Amino acid sequence: MYVAVRRYAGVTDTVEAGRLVKEGFVPLMRQIPGFVAYYWVDAGDGVMVSTSVFEDRAGAEASVARATDFVREQLASLLPNPPEVMAGEVVASA
Repeated sequence: MYVAVRRYAGVTDTVEAGRLVKEGFVPLMRQIPGFVAYYWVDAGDGVMVSTSVFEDRAGAEASVARATDFVREQLASLLPNPPEVMAGEVVASA
């Protein structure tokens, strides 16, 4: 399995960002081959974190590309700062 994590700081409206992600982005994630799970987390203080889990590297990389497009097209005013992006192979899980 592969995971992509994106950390967004300076979110201007976490409630609206959550609504837009739930209604618009989650359905896009489910369409990516190898999709396992997706989480959008309000970490407090204007920070939100997304975690995408896929069966393979291609799915994780596709999720990063789709997130980039979705943020640019739908969330730019709410997520004004570029995210910190991390991705890699799962080496342990429970």
